[in-house]
This record gives sequence, C-alpha cells and structure tokens, in this order.
Amino acid sequence: MAKTSSAKKALRASERRRIFTTRRKKTMKDIVKEVSKLVAAKDARSASAKLSALYKAVDKAAKGGTIKKNTAARMKSRISKRISALS
Repeated sequence: MAKTSSAKKALRASERRRIFTTRRKKTMKDIVKEVSKLVAAKDARSASAKLSALYKAVDKAAKGGTIKKNTAARMKSRISKRISALS
C-alpha cells in the first residue's frame, strides 16, 4: 500500500484513469462487435448507419491513449472495407 501522500494521490489518479480507459475500451469493443455482426449478416445498410458511431468510439479511444493511432486507423479501414464489399 502507498505510504507517502504523493503515492496515495498517484494511486487515486491511476484508479480514475483505469476506470475511464476500461469504459472507453468497452464502448469501442461493443460497437465493433455490433457492426461486425451486421456485416456477417450481410446487412450493409444498417452497418453503414452504425459506421459513424464506430468511428467516433475508435477515435475517442485513440485520442485518449487507450489504443494507438495506427491501430485505430487499421480498425476503421478494415471495417469500412468489409462494409463496402457488401454493397
């Protein structure tokens, strides 16, 4: 357990960051799974409608440092490529 006051404060900040990071990651993963299911079901219209929400979630995760910038770009590229292949 932390002894110094600065270590206790760092522990509190770390816990807060962990909560935000897990929340952002869960939101991102949920929307990615949702769009992937729509693509698997060959529902291009619904998948295209959800694409902006997916972009938003992935970009927020990248901006906050939850995932790296190139990982976000790769995810968005692969999903959009799969959706455009349906059309």
